[in-house]
Amino acid sequence: MSASTTAPAVPVLSVRDLRVTFRTDDGPVSAVDGVTFDVAPGEVLAVVGESGCGKSVTAMSIAGLLPGTAAVTGSVRLRGNELVGAPEPVLREVRGNEVAYIFQEPMTSLNPVFTVGSQIAETLRIHQRLSRRDALTRAVELLALVGIPEPGRRVREYPHQFSGGMRQRVMIAMALACDPAVLVADEPTTALDVTVQAAVLDLLRDLGTRLGTAIVLITHDLGVVADIADRVLVMYAGRPVETAVTQDLFDAPRHHYTLGLLGAVPTAARRGAEGRLREIPGLVPVLHEQPDACTFAERCPAADAQCSAGAPALLPATTDEGGTEIHRAACWHPANGR
Repeated sequence: MSASTTAPAVPVLSVRDLRVTFRTDDGPVSAVDGVTFDVAPGEVLAVVGESGCGKSVTAMSIAGLLPGTAAVTGSVRLRGNELVGAPEPVLREVRGNEVAYIFQEPMTSLNPVFTVGSQIAETLRIHQRLSRRDALTRAVELLALVGIPEPGRRVREYPHQFSGGMRQRVMIAMALACDPAVLVADEPTTALDVTVQAAVLDLLRDLGTRLGTAIVLITHDLGVVADIADRVLVMYAGRPVETAVTQDLFDAPRHHYTLGLLGAVPTAARRGAEGRLREIPGLVPVLHEQPDACTFAERCPAADAQCSAGAPALLPATTDEGGTEIHRAACWHPANGR
């Protein structure tokens, strides 16, 4: 994790007031509501929250990967170029080339009837216009880059001949094929055991440092966040509720939802009554009935009438010695830490 405690001055990716609404039979559903963040070259931003909080929808919005039932507003700028509303040919050039994705289950992302080398080479032939021979040569180099042994031999093998961890490395190699400016990793270690997970995280961290790739890491695992992220964006019910430098978030969380997430991490020292793990009471609100209020109010121990009367803004909670904001929280009654 980087020692930096300030937001980047020149982000490669800037997202401003991103909102995503889906058309459904039950009416419009607000999946993402007002997300804003920046990511600089070589930086890792972790987006965390429970399942269904809008993390993956936010990630898919970056390169226009959402279905036709989604309406996206706000701004997504890649190196200053607006992607929201961009024509499909422009977005096709961006996907896999300037913005690459790593998904959580590589076996469903890799085609079982083609060798891993041909699948990596396809990206290079489309976006970099390389010949078949040059693309396969580059595929071998990429497999070596992500730590796959004997890459010259394994480039001719099929996905089923690789372990889960090695398949994930193949996906990382494919994502890095065109030297993307932004790498979006959506739960990249979910299906992996702890040892393989650590190796994949080390690889991502090393690649971000060596290649200067900006990484957006989608995860619900706070252990992963502590290990690799420079900054954290916490989402709840489609809305950003807290954003901070990683160390500051863990040392002094301000939103009560963040406190609940940290408190639910299983440790020997943090257990509730009768040996039960701590939990956040209540349920996530139904997204098509989003109130103009704090969406966490019904589950929050500090909630009062003010919390149900209006939605709190994401206001500065902490600044560094130079006055730069390093911590924001959307809470009427912010916590003072754990």
